Amino acid sequence: MPICIQNELPVKNKLLEEGVVVIEENRAKNQDIRPLKILILNLMPKKEETERQLLRLLGNSPLQITVEFLHTTSHIAKNTAQSYLEKFYKTFDEVKDKYYDGLIITGAPIEQLEFEDVNYWGELNSIFEWSKTHVFSCLHICWAAQARLYNDYKIAKTIQPAKVFGVFEHEIVESGNPLIRGFSDVFLAPHSRHTHIDENKLASTKELEILAKSEVGSLLISTEDLRKIFITGHLEYDRETLLGEYRRDKDKGLEIQVPVNYFPNNDDTKKPLQTWKTTAHLFYHNWLNAVYQLTPYDLKDLAK
Repeated sequence: MPICIQNELPVKNKLLEEGVVVIEENRAKNQDIRPLKILILNLMPKKEETERQLLRLLGNSPLQITVEFLHTTSHIAKNTAQSYLEKFYKTFDEVKDKYYDGLIITGAPIEQLEFEDVNYWGELNSIFEWSKTHVFSCLHICWAAQARLYNDYKIAKTIQPAKVFGVFEHEIVESGNPLIRGFSDVFLAPHSRHTHIDENKLASTKELEILAKSEVGSLLISTEDLRKIFITGHLEYDRETLLGEYRRDKDKGLEIQVPVNYFPNNDDTKKPLQTWKTTAHLFYHNWLNAVYQLTPYDLKDLAK
């Protein structure tokens, strides 16, 4: 089944070239089914790149999905034109009376700031609170995962001596959770972060279940009811996303190591390997399927 997006969204043509099935919103309105409604709060500077990564994964599903994009108004985007945001994104005021099956909150390159020092922290907290009654399942990625764990469970983060950067081997901890159905016992996933969550506090928080972890900490975490899900890494990353970050930091003269387990033979002149693609598609397929099975047909029932 196709993914429904706005008619003129620029990444649509790229997705079509890749074979991702897309249906324009005008055509979708004439179909007599209720698609899953997914809202994406995109906090990343390169909006189109993140849109493409997530839509690629959401589009690999037998379900019809309607996607809307959200941006914060308490932060002025430096890398995206305001006209683009006004055309393709909504503000919280525009969606706060709506209901959604799923909400994805992306990471953001601000992890070395204290949470309270982030200029849209207050707005993000309002979205967290709103999601409890207006969204069935919230999926938080990297910095957003740390932010929600801190906000809801007081699980702190600490700055690491060196950036956690590369593709790491993870093991399944809890195999019965539907989010990791079909996963191999060991799988690879990218990380790119300067911070680390308090694993002891995480493990002692009864409401949270650790699903998979590695030498660099827990990767997948969920509440039992799947209403809140956390990914500390970046399953959505493209083949060359880590490469772009590596070159950016080198060009800036920053101290950066070659990403772990990313280039063949650790040679940064060679084409990087994308070893997590299957896992990424499977995870998002599992998430959408779980949401489809569990979410109420009338989303207003979430507020009851």
